Amino acid sequence: SRYSGLVTYFTSTEVLIVVHVSVCVGSSCHVRDSRGVIEALQTTLRAYDLDESVDLRAEFCLGNCVEGPNVRVEDEVIGPVRTDTVEAFVEQHILPRIRK
Repeated sequence: SRYSGLVTYFTSTEVLIVVHVSVCVGSSCHVRDSRGVIEALQTTLRAYDLDESVDLRAEFCLGNCVEGPNVRVEDEVIGPVRTDTVEAFVEQHILPRIRK
């Protein structure tokens, strides 16, 4: 057959779920240490082995300046998220979306 030489690179049938997460870096969130939140998220995601499952980005103004620093998980804006609450944030808002 014409597909006899077809090689697959997939070793598992497991589907990788990617959760889109954006941290606000607008002025109000920036002065409330959104950079520290990003760094804490990166560290926590690595510790939970979620580097490949989370698309972490910075985004200007999520429109909830009073509650900053804000983090968007998919379509939900959550704030305030602080460096000392990042681990609980990951457990509450990111892990459930990955482990369905």
